[in-house]
Amino acid sequence: MFDAGKIRRQFPIFSHYPQLAYLDNASTTQKPKAVIDSIANFYEKGNANIHRGVYELAARATQQYEGVRQKVAGLIGAPKPETIVYTSGTTAGINLVAQSFLEPRLQAGDEVVISYMEHHANLIPWQMACKRKGAKLRVVPMGKDGVLDLAAYREMLSPRTRMVALVHVSNTLGTVNPIEEMIALAHQQGVPVLVDGAQSIAHFPIDVRALDVDFLVFSGHKMYGPTGVGILYGKEERLAAMPPWQFGGDMIRDVAFEETTFAEPPQRFEAGTTPIAGVIGLGAAVDFLQALDKNEIQQHLKKLGQAAREELARIDGLTMIGNAAESTAIVSFVLENVHPHDVATFLAEEQIAVRAGHHCTQPIMDFFGIAGTTRASFTIYNDLSEIERLAQSLKAIQQFFLG
Repeated sequence: MFDAGKIRRQFPIFSHYPQLAYLDNASTTQKPKAVIDSIANFYEKGNANIHRGVYELAARATQQYEGVRQKVAGLIGAPKPETIVYTSGTTAGINLVAQSFLEPRLQAGDEVVISYMEHHANLIPWQMACKRKGAKLRVVPMGKDGVLDLAAYREMLSPRTRMVALVHVSNTLGTVNPIEEMIALAHQQGVPVLVDGAQSIAHFPIDVRALDVDFLVFSGHKMYGPTGVGILYGKEERLAAMPPWQFGGDMIRDVAFEETTFAEPPQRFEAGTTPIAGVIGLGAAVDFLQALDKNEIQQHLKKLGQAAREELARIDGLTMIGNAAESTAIVSFVLENVHPHDVATFLAEEQIAVRAGHHCTQPIMDFFGIAGTTRASFTIYNDLSEIERLAQSLKAIQQFFLG
């Protein structure tokens, strides 16, 4: 049986703030002691640069760093560690693919398909690429329930489509998109697909080979790891065909004033000194996740998501934003006549941490005709009692403002 309390005890922040209901996990997750210790241990006992020195510290640091590629490959079912590129996060991974993979292939009149519910980080890079090349950005519409229109998506795919970029789980609505079906439809037209897995990597079993996805991007800090490190998975043949994105040390083969040749992937895309301690912390986060049962996690989050929606729906004057049948434990809402920032401020006084605003999804806000929402997002260390606290506090806020 899933024990959120037992898991919570592995996160030191809750010993410092025992009353904290941390419901901002779609923004960033808290870190287990194993991750914190791995970073501290590296700096205390193993700090050295990688791929350079032959002394013991450097050799051990390199071995640890490269070993994390194998761990990440195992987490997502990648065929080789060489298909795993370290980045600074999801945003960097998307920009890398947009600029190195897509742009050299993009011409005037071509099309790129994204969905209405993309985070700005999975919208703007494609938008800018299209503007630079005279291509067209096409957007898959959604309904008021927060579900994408698959019929419209099928119609959009054409011989002009050069790329599809899709979010797996909406960071605002909690909608779980049918990416397996959407990838297959794109591939029928010979179109490569990038999936933004930032909100799903910690909660869903993901197998890149089973999905047949061309690119997968995600961040360490949303899966109990450190900030400043993320992953780009790319099919081997896709990465091999991509030129470097940034230039500097450690991504070269030979350098002369006349000409420079570059390393093979993944090093080709890892210029300069990378976040070594962050990568090692990410490895500890992968170990932490791999020790958990993903099916139990999914059931726990499904229970929390359903309970939150049911509890909040009972509050007069509260409107849920999005109500997809396939959704996870991310809940956005507005409270009548109360600004989302005021809601979040009052909740903070009760030691309930939520996020308020547009959540880097302004098109979604425009679609629903609102400026922003309050968002509660749950994960493995949350439980039903925190949903009850949230609901009671929202009722108190409503009473305070409306009398």
